[in-house]
Parts: sequence; C-alpha cells; structure tokens
Amino acid sequence: MLKIKLFFTLVLLTLSFVSVAQDNEQGSKVNLERADILENGTKDGESFQKLIGNVLFSQNDTKIYCDSAYLFKITNSIEAYGYVKVIQGDTITITGRKLIYLGNDRIAQMRNDVEFKTPSTTLYTDHLDFDRNEQLAYYFQGGKLIDSTNQVTSDKGYYLARTKIISFKKEVVLTNDSETLESDTLVYNTRTRVAFFVAPTKVTDEDGNVANYNEGSYNTKIKKSILLYGDIESEDYILSGNKLFLDNLNGYYRVTKNVVMTHKKEDMIIYGDVAEHWKNRRFTKIYGNPLVKKVVDQDTLYLRADTLIAIDSQKEEEKKLIAFDNVRIYKTDLQGLSDSLVYVSLDSMFYFRKDPILWTTGTQVTADSINLLIRNKTLDQMNMYSNSFLIYEDSLLYHNQVKGRNMVAYFEKEELHKIDVDGNGESIYFALDEKTADLVGMNKILCSTMTIKFDKGKVQDIFFYTNPDATFIPPHELADPDKTLKNYDWRSKEKPQLETILSGEPAEDLTLTEESVKKEIEVSGLGALKEIAKPN
Repeated sequence: MLKIKLFFTLVLLTLSFVSVAQDNEQGSKVNLERADILENGTKDGESFQKLIGNVLFSQNDTKIYCDSAYLFKITNSIEAYGYVKVIQGDTITITGRKLIYLGNDRIAQMRNDVEFKTPSTTLYTDHLDFDRNEQLAYYFQGGKLIDSTNQVTSDKGYYLARTKIISFKKEVVLTNDSETLESDTLVYNTRTRVAFFVAPTKVTDEDGNVANYNEGSYNTKIKKSILLYGDIESEDYILSGNKLFLDNLNGYYRVTKNVVMTHKKEDMIIYGDVAEHWKNRRFTKIYGNPLVKKVVDQDTLYLRADTLIAIDSQKEEEKKLIAFDNVRIYKTDLQGLSDSLVYVSLDSMFYFRKDPILWTTGTQVTADSINLLIRNKTLDQMNMYSNSFLIYEDSLLYHNQVKGRNMVAYFEKEELHKIDVDGNGESIYFALDEKTADLVGMNKILCSTMTIKFDKGKVQDIFFYTNPDATFIPPHELADPDKTLKNYDWRSKEKPQLETILSGEPAEDLTLTEESVKKEIEVSGLGALKEIAKPN
C-alpha cells in the first residue's frame, strides 16, 4: 500500500513539473496574432514565415506591431520592418524602423528613428536595445531624453525601468529653461527629476554664470543642488569651496569650508569659512574668519574683518567690497584698524569709517574717516576728514605732530611725500642738529593751512599759510605737557602684525540646515547690510 502511495506522489510531482515547464515555454513563445499576407520560406537552412500588412505579435504582456516581418519559429525570433511599435504593459512604448526581437532572451533591438516612451519621458535614438528580463534599455551612438523639465543628450545611456533611473555616459548635456549642464557622467531619476553627478560637471545659467563641481545632486524641479568641491563664476568673481548649496529658483547660493572668492579684475582673493550669494541682489556675504589679499605696490595688502560683503552690481560705481567689525589691514609699509571699511572698484578707493587709524613709514594717522586711493596698483593718496591727527616718529623717537580739520597725504614711489592741512592747523616739530642729530628745540606752530614735505620718511620742509603763529622752545625749557598736542594718542602697540592677520579661529555654527537656508532666503533689500552680514 505504501509503494502505491509513493508511486502516485511521484506521478503528481512529474506532471506538476511538466506543467510548469510547458507554462514557461508557452510564456517565452512569440505568437503571431495577425497578418494580411503570410508566406513560408527558408533562410540559411532555417524555415521562416514572411508576414506583410497589419502584423501583430505577442509575448506575455508585450505586443509588437509592424508593416512586415520574418518569424523564425525554431529560434523564436522575429525581424520587423516599416513602422515598428513595441508596447509593454501600459508603461513602455518603443517605435522605430527596424526590430530584431530575440524571444528566448526577450531582448528587443530597435534601429533607426527610435522613440522609447514612458508616461513621463521620451528617449530618441537610432540604436536602442531593451532587455525585458532586466527591464533595461540602453542606447549607443547618441541619444536624447526629453521630459517636462529637461532635455538630456549623450553618447550612451542606460535606463532601468523598475527604478526609473537613467545613467548617461560621454558628452552629456542637460538643458532646461534656465541652465545648461555638461558632464561626462550623469545619473538621472526620471520620476523625481533629480540628477546625480559623479564626474566633473559644468553648469551655465541664463545670465552666463558658470558653476563647476566634482560631484553632488541637483533637483531640477525645484532648482536646488547640493554639490561637493566646486566653484561658481560670475562676470567679476569666481567663488569656490568644499560644499555648495544652490537654490536657483530663489537665486540663493551657500558655500562652506575652504571658501575662496577671486576677483578676476582686481587682483583680489577673499578667503573664509562661509560665503552666501544672492544672485538677484548681486551681492555675496563672506564670514567665518574672512581674509582678503590684494596686490598693491608689487606687494600684498591683507585685510581681516568679522564679515565681508561683495557687491557685484551692473553699474561700475556700485561695485564694492564692504568689511564690518574689527577691520585690520596689513601691508609691508601700511597697517590699519577701523570699525568698517568700503572698497570701491571704480576709483580703487578704500573708505575707513569709525575710529580709523593707519600707520605708514613711521607715521600714525587718525581721523573721523580716512580714504585711501590706489592708482596703478600703488598707494597714491590718503584723505583724512574731521579731527585729523598725524604723528611721525623721528630717529630719536621724538613724536612730531600735525593736527587739523582735514588733511590730504600724497605718496610717491610708495613713500609719504607731502601732507596738506586744511583748517585749524597745529604742528609740533622737534628740530635736530644736522651734524650731531642732537635736539635743538621744539617748534610749535598754529596755522589754518600748511604743507609738510617729506624725504625718505623725514620732514624736509614745512610751509605755513594764513598768518602762522610760531613758538620755539629750547630743550632746557621743554616740559612734558609741551611735547604733545591736544588729543595726542600714540597707539603703536595696536598696530596689526602679519602673523595675527593670517591667524584666526574658525567661525561657529557653520552647519547648513533647512531652517538657516529659509531664514537667509527670506532676507531682502540692501538697506540693512550690517544686519544681513551677521553670522547665524
């Protein structure tokens, strides 16, 4: 009895296996559904059916339409011609002029005027292979993909129907209504419209601004990118860093870590931890230990501040660099401090504001505001407005002093050449013996206007105008109160040094968050630059 049960069990298993095999064989068979004309023939020893007019084949959920075809039953393959269309389910439609379909492998090779369509995209090429088992379509010898947002062309492309992701290879160009992207490799999600970069990529926007980067992602629907190791180039600047966030819809860009901003026309480079750029307002904020390097007098002028704003206006007179809080400058023959500074590109002028102080060739200058003019990359002129005070130290460390309402200092060959005093002029000058360099006495002069000429950093001549009042005091009569003018303040210990200018601590709170991005995007207008410039 047990043997009989085992026998029937084996029979059932065998029949089940044969049934599955027959189902699988039936599922892979290419079936002829219809044709207007059917002819039999033989090619290379293999029999075939030649089909003409309204030809239709099927295999599982796939339909193949064509004008004419050859059906090879032994190899389970077809060659189709004319207007050829392959429909898989309700998601993929392929059309072309010639098709070779390998039924056993379920591979379609479409040629000439090929269109590969899904509900959201259309791919155009002349050479397309579609592996139905892997749901992989790939083209070669050039192709173009179009969806509602972008157009992409490349030499090769691989589309995974299951994930809706296509990988483009060689000479990749993505274009939309605002940008053109060029790369060697691009991975694109046709469902989310997100592009992923894994090779050096160049993006050019509608205004001609160019961005270059190595890797990252770009959501083409909402125009936002997160990129690594790249740069953004405008007409005047190149901005680069380790990490870039681009919101092209709102015209907001943020660059962090190893930020470098190069002014192409000014021989100026700006470094920092964070840079934020507002495209429509055409200005950039740099903070987190920002440092400026500018070529002047065949030397380098260094500028350090808490925050910098670079305004890249279409009007030359509005192009400027603004430095806020704790401004320090250093050059071999010029150092300075102030609360804020503005550099205007058009006239190459530095404007120092609020308690500015400058040192040059042994001379200290203070005023309510000071302007420095750079001409031909050389320090040319210094303008001091209101409460101007100049102190220059001689070889015996005596402090000669000049004060007045306004002053103008002129430079020649990088050295102080002349100072004009306009209004309420006062001067103290210590006279030295030309041979022994001993102190002869001190001259104190009151004069509304005066001119002081220098030679190699030393006073050469003083010219007084408009009723000068002069007093000479010999050395033995000099008392300490006589040696200084009112508001005298020698501040040489505050003079910036190169090592302190170049050093600094990283800025705090440099992380990129959605909250900080939204906050910065909401900021508008140039009226409160200082408030905008504050780090988060």
